[in-house]
Amino acid sequence: MTTDAQDPFQQERQRLIALAYRMLGERAAAEDVVQDVWLRWSGAAHQDIENPAAWLHRVTTRAAIDALRSARNRRETYIGPWLPEPLVAETDQSGEDRFAMAQECHLALLWAMERLTPEERAAFILRQVFDTEYSELADILNKSEAACRQLVSRAARQVKSQKPRFVPDPAETAALLGKFAQATLAQDHATVLSLLAPDVVAISDGGGKVSSAFRPLVGPQEVAQVILSIVSKKAGIKGLKLIRANHAPALAILEGGPDDMIYTITSNEDGLINWIYSMRNPDKLPLH
Repeated sequence: MTTDAQDPFQQERQRLIALAYRMLGERAAAEDVVQDVWLRWSGAAHQDIENPAAWLHRVTTRAAIDALRSARNRRETYIGPWLPEPLVAETDQSGEDRFAMAQECHLALLWAMERLTPEERAAFILRQVFDTEYSELADILNKSEAACRQLVSRAARQVKSQKPRFVPDPAETAALLGKFAQATLAQDHATVLSLLAPDVVAISDGGGKVSSAFRPLVGPQEVAQVILSIVSKKAGIKGLKLIRANHAPALAILEGGPDDMIYTITSNEDGLINWIYSMRNPDKLPLH
């Protein structure tokens, strides 16, 4: 009898969830995919599976591709920008297994990957993150190795052109977040502008359920004007705290009220904010 510790599915479970999350950008959807994989694994003839880990990754990838295609259809009618759901931990040392998948799942990278087709996304993730051989990719995607190389190459070019090119030190990001929040709350327009890069982009996901910008904001003037205007209409923002979202510093209000949000940034080599991510959709925020 196989124990949980010996069961290949249990051994691979967190990697499978990480794979599905990177594909879908939603925790619940990733867990649903992996639950479906478990059902298939439970009903499979294990003695006929030469490489259980490869089988599990292949089935998970195909299930995630199908789920992503279905999700893309729903997102066509989504109100405003659709952003990946953040994985939140109160500290760096969270003992919960589900946060293990957040490593290398920075929100900016997931946003960049939203521009890819489901098969490009699968090929890119499997090759770049899980170091999958092209022979395995060909088997998983039912394509030739040459076609898989083209998928990975095309996806890498797309992601490179859209994701931030600089990964700042987390401590510097936390400090910059604090300065930006302080200046915003103080309605200090000049300081807010001084912290924004010339090519800054701010993206907010409210899902049509709370107020948020219906398109990405571009440039320091527009970003500052809209964010300061929103904050000025609040009688007082309470419960703001520093958390971790996808292994990066983030500011959050998670009080179960209309002001709830998760707010994080990336910065460039000059220490200026060039990308702002604001999650306001209550369906994508953790319950506290």
